Amino acid sequence: MPNPSYQTFNPPDELMKATLEIVRMARESGKIRKGVNEVIKSIERGQARFVVIATDVDPPEIVAFIPHLCDEKKIPYTFVSSKKSLGEAAGISVPASSVSIIDPGASKDFLEEIIKKIVEIRGRKP
Repeated sequence: MPNPSYQTFNPPDELMKATLEIVRMARESGKIRKGVNEVIKSIERGQARFVVIATDVDPPEIVAFIPHLCDEKKIPYTFVSSKKSLGEAAGISVPASSVSIIDPGASKDFLEEIIKKIVEIRGRKP
């Protein structure tokens, strides 16, 4: 499947796996928001510290504007290939098209490393 139009960069597989692990850790020791509506609210309210977007969302318009919104608010974000695995990492029994991390909890240092790698991949500030 080709990359969706909203995918602004291609994170390597290792980064996607690490991102899912950060979502798990933040769910257990911090605070996350799941689903497009909750993620958008957390971005607009300035609560989101990091946003994860699935690339297999259909129709893509559901999440297509989230990268732009994150860039506008200077919130780092990345992509994972599966909404099913994102939902599992978020601790829900249904797929999740997006997740925002409000409080990284125990994953704080790990999250900072991931953000640095994303900045390197994108070649600019988050």
